[in-house]
Amino acid sequence: MAELLLELFSEEIPARMQATAAADLKRLVEDGLKKAGLDWTKSEAFVTPRRLALVIDGLPEKQPDVKDERKGPQVGAPEQALAGFVKSLGDMSLDDCEQRDVKGKMFYFAVIEKKGEPTLQVLPGLLDAAINALPWPKSMRWGAGTKRWVRPLHNILALFGGSVVPVTFEHCTANQHTFGHRFLNPGPIAVTNFADYRAKLMDAHVMLCPSERRAEIVSQAEKLAENAGLTLRPDEGLLQEVTGLIEWPVVLMGSIDAEFMEVPPEVLTTTMRINQKYFTVLNADGTLAPNFIVVANQMATDGGEAIVAGNERVLRARLSDAKFFWDQDRKTSLASRTPALKDIVFHAKLGTVDEKIDRVQALSADLCAYIPGADRDHVRSAARLAKADLVTGMVGEFPELQGVMGRYYALADGESLDVANAIAEHYSPVGPGDACPTAPVSVAVAMADKLDTLAGFWTIDEKPTGSKDPFALRRAALGVIRLIVENKLRIPLTDLFYKQHCLHVSNETGRRYIEKKKLLDDPDIRGGEVFAGAVGDTALPYDLLAFFADRLKVHLKGEGVRHDLIDAVFSLGGEDDLVRLLARVDALSAFVATDDGANLLAAHKRATNILRIEEKKDGASYQGTPNESAFVEDAERTLFQALKAAGATSKALVADEKFSDAMSALAQLRGPLDVFFEAVLVNADDKTVRENRLKLLSQIQSVMGEIADFSKIEG
Repeated sequence: MAELLLELFSEEIPARMQATAAADLKRLVEDGLKKAGLDWTKSEAFVTPRRLALVIDGLPEKQPDVKDERKGPQVGAPEQALAGFVKSLGDMSLDDCEQRDVKGKMFYFAVIEKKGEPTLQVLPGLLDAAINALPWPKSMRWGAGTKRWVRPLHNILALFGGSVVPVTFEHCTANQHTFGHRFLNPGPIAVTNFADYRAKLMDAHVMLCPSERRAEIVSQAEKLAENAGLTLRPDEGLLQEVTGLIEWPVVLMGSIDAEFMEVPPEVLTTTMRINQKYFTVLNADGTLAPNFIVVANQMATDGGEAIVAGNERVLRARLSDAKFFWDQDRKTSLASRTPALKDIVFHAKLGTVDEKIDRVQALSADLCAYIPGADRDHVRSAARLAKADLVTGMVGEFPELQGVMGRYYALADGESLDVANAIAEHYSPVGPGDACPTAPVSVAVAMADKLDTLAGFWTIDEKPTGSKDPFALRRAALGVIRLIVENKLRIPLTDLFYKQHCLHVSNETGRRYIEKKKLLDDPDIRGGEVFAGAVGDTALPYDLLAFFADRLKVHLKGEGVRHDLIDAVFSLGGEDDLVRLLARVDALSAFVATDDGANLLAAHKRATNILRIEEKKDGASYQGTPNESAFVEDAERTLFQALKAAGATSKALVADEKFSDAMSALAQLRGPLDVFFEAVLVNADDKTVRENRLKLLSQIQSVMGEIADFSKIEG
């Protein structure tokens, strides 16, 4: 058994591509080994800014011998068929073949033994294919070469059992050399195996393993901050990026001039993080400290003083720009900036940001009726100002701060705290890990913004397809779901979808719709024309609601809620109150987990299957109320009375939203159902009795269908 060591040494690989590239190289080489019939015991990939490395241990010295049997024509077959078979065998002749009996007939069989080649001869083609197939999001050509790679490739180290594997890529021919740190040990280093390779790289100031570099950065940074009486602010994204930028981490701490500390901490953090890749540190009270942590890629003879001074100088220039924007933006109120939103296009088919704000303002005011504690005037003010910071200098320079800066500018203008917080939070939640707003004004504006976006893109038929979701509509729907569920809000989504859709289709028509409040409860809203001149698509809200159902399944998947239970409740139709829906799902989930629930589900399936078979066979429907006088058996009468009682009770309990109690009422059917199916033959010889019993089975569906569509439940 021997070891394969491969290193591709290049100019700096972008940090965001490194982990994927290492995994791809490992996968491609392993696939090639499998195809070549070569096994191994262990493989591991490594990456630094300037190298991809792969070590595979336990490879055999040669391929295994293989035996290939080929069945040929029947003995005595036409000459043309025999000649074709012999031609496919290479050096073998027909005399070299065996004759075997197959079901009473003799056939030719060729047994071809292929000796395995030495692994060292197999590897060049295998590695060449892997290197050429390595996928990069972006690649380049350099010099006079024709091949593409992420960055110019300078060297290939390829060893198998200590011998060089003769593989070439452009001008690079494999050898047994690697190179150390660009500044500290730039010269070539001869290696013999992976252990030697890793040890010599460490001596040459290259930490090969990304996880080791990451741990070293955290250790040094935390120690440096602790010595200064500070704490390092966690930032996993920045840590991963910086790990991919250095080969030998040296952590240093610099200072921020006092004049910049009056700038909002989010501005300082963003400037340092995005532009300079600096980590921030916190005081004991959690406030931003006037310091930063930088990770250098070299060791300085002066202990890093010059490096720190240089970084402080660069940061001073960066923060001077940020302070300039901060000072200038506050000279103009947010309210006076809103007219400029007319010049920003939200979407070519959906108008400007100013038009979107008009719609969001109207919808957020309507939402106040469903959000306890939401002040309508504050909600309207927050909605009107929510996007105003898009035209400020600070957000123009740092788009990541939209909303955040609006809050600061609103407070500077004298707006109330709940209005300012709503401006900052109206984009939230933007993902599963993001905090969900709970303040009433924030909830109203955040929900209105997302609902308007969803209704708008549904109106212009720009829906997510497959894995494509360029407008983040799935995220918007999940945001609405979280706002509703986590704040326990009773929101009639279908009506809101339709109202907002009408606003998108025609502002005039939409406003007329909103003014006609009585139409909200008009059942004809689902049937077509709502009022003279209506132009809204009444099917759209239900299509959008189905999209929400899918998103709700995703949201609940992590909580262990079964998707079929959600389907069972959604299938009832017209349920757009997510809080009520989830209460149904919770009650249903608890019910089907009991013995009574499992037996009742089995009885429902039995009744449904019998009905489906008999209705298909007869070409008739047996839905309807059975005739009590046609009952023959006591079990029929008992079940019918039990269904009537359970139906009336559960229907009343459902109306009062006492879903668990309604499930308990259904549980009373277990006994009568068991007796019925044991004692009664549904398909009786008497046609009238049979039809009556089939109608009785349909009552099982009807009564249980008041709670959920049990046919959707699996198991």
